[in-house]
Amino acid sequence: MSREAFALEIRPDKVTDYVEAHRQVWPEVLEATKRAGMRNFTIFLHNNIAFGYFECDDPVEANAVLAADPDCIRWEDWMAEFLSDRVPADGAPALPEIFRLD
Repeated sequence: MSREAFALEIRPDKVTDYVEAHRQVWPEVLEATKRAGMRNFTIFLHNNIAFGYFECDDPVEANAVLAADPDCIRWEDWMAEFLSDRVPADGAPALPEIFRLD
């Protein structure tokens, strides 16, 4: 199992909208995320930095499944409206794990 983390900078004027959107994630996006094999997907927020974490067996395959799903594409296009211009067009880079206690 792979543990994946990422951080996104949210535009300060869009933080409330970003939070509200994630209170009502589209059912189709939730299903696609499960179908992609992602588990324990969690997003935390500090000021305007969103920190995401999920587990999956194959992150490359999981991202490929989401990238091919029309509902996920629409969702990501919508989420892009909330992100800082400093977020790369191809998404947030994975964060390296530096500590783990099992």
